[in-house]
Amino acid sequence: MSIYKHGINGREQSTSLTAPITGSAGLQVVFGTAPVHLAEDPAKAANTPIVCYSFADFTKALGYSDDFKRFTLCQSADMSFRVYSVAPVIFVNVLDPANEEHITENQEESVTASGGVAVYAKDCVLLSSIVVKSGEDTLKAGEDYTAEHSADGTSVTITLISEAHKGDTDLKISSKSLNPEAVTEKDIIGGYDAKTGRETGLELIRQVFPKLGLIPGQIIAPGWSHKPNVAVAIQAKTTGINGSFDCSAFIDIAANDDGAKVYTDCKQAKEKTGISSPNAFAVWPLVAVGSKVYYFSAAAAAHMAYNDAQDGDVPFDGHSNQSMPITATVLEDGTEVYLDQEQANDMLNANGIVTAINHDGFRLWGNNTSAYPSTTDPKDRWISVRRFFNWDGNNFIRTYFQKVDRPANKRLIQSIIDSQNVIGNGYVARDYCAGYRVEFREDENPATSLLDGHLTVHTFLAPYVPAEYIENVREYDIDALTGALGGE
Repeated sequence: MSIYKHGINGREQSTSLTAPITGSAGLQVVFGTAPVHLAEDPAKAANTPIVCYSFADFTKALGYSDDFKRFTLCQSADMSFRVYSVAPVIFVNVLDPANEEHITENQEESVTASGGVAVYAKDCVLLSSIVVKSGEDTLKAGEDYTAEHSADGTSVTITLISEAHKGDTDLKISSKSLNPEAVTEKDIIGGYDAKTGRETGLELIRQVFPKLGLIPGQIIAPGWSHKPNVAVAIQAKTTGINGSFDCSAFIDIAANDDGAKVYTDCKQAKEKTGISSPNAFAVWPLVAVGSKVYYFSAAAAAHMAYNDAQDGDVPFDGHSNQSMPITATVLEDGTEVYLDQEQANDMLNANGIVTAINHDGFRLWGNNTSAYPSTTDPKDRWISVRRFFNWDGNNFIRTYFQKVDRPANKRLIQSIIDSQNVIGNGYVARDYCAGYRVEFREDENPATSLLDGHLTVHTFLAPYVPAEYIENVREYDIDALTGALGGE
């Protein structure tokens, strides 16, 4: 191409993807495994909350693979960024290159180079662990050779670059590979090491706010949450985050022989999994977009985050009966599931289970938390009401944290009451809820509490419940018929 430019020309650029819609009310915190051998810095990609605002962010920080079974975080990245186009999302990868249990030692083997290039056919190789030998010489990375993963991460291309070794053909290569199959429920649940102070797995939900300044909206672990121990651990983490915040969780019911392969078994499978919290929303089965299969929790959480962002980042509107950009509902083995409205209502929704039905396109279907039918309290039964309560409570804490430790005088109390009532009136004016008021009540603030520096304000709020059933009563109009025929 000519260096000196004179005249007129044109060039093409790759099509730009639409920027994702952003919101925090339904902020997803996703736990699972990622192909961090493909990440920019694998050592920094394990057991730490990583916020991503785009698919490129995810790929850079955690790698990417379409192998959703081994690398479960990738299904949420794909669903959130490429199917729904919603951000941000926080990811916690537990596949740890520093954990010997998650590593496979690849013994030295012979590899033939041709034209200065050798293909090392090993999966999930950590590039920093590769040792390349030619004869008696141990080659130096960056000086004698470069190593690059194939697009899918299942092999490594070794390119000889030094003059001394470009013509070498017989190489000996050894390495270490990640072993995603070695990750267990224990890794997802995680824990706290009292000796090192290190937190892992679900314990890292605590770090999201102090580290990133973001409040979790939803916890999911697609590929893992259908396991009873993980389901119970997730539900426990939805309340009292940092001692203050609450959030919700989508939890999968296994769509296999261990759970439910038919819709009539979902109630029993839900109970077996232990899904019962008002902050937990049980989902069944799996979903597909073309040939890709995702756990329902990955799709439902992205769906929720997207709809919240569309609604001004306020979780007031029901998510049910909203279109889902999926092409099928399936079992774990890929068998398609064809639920009609009656089946979804009577056997799933009636037992606190959310699903999807194809009614002029697939739609998320179900308004009840997993606490239903054990509870009919509106704040614990309806998903939209439960989420609004959590969201409003979290906002109150964050807004008035600055008031803590100030003198507990009338001015302080009145400033909180007046300010929050203005906020609440705005919610009512915008039809986010039917009513909202905050009071400082004498009966809730006895002298003993006041002397202890304990102030209590009381918020009365009424988020709208979903119009779950609309009935049209039809009656034959005899008068209209006789009138039309000329009768009396």
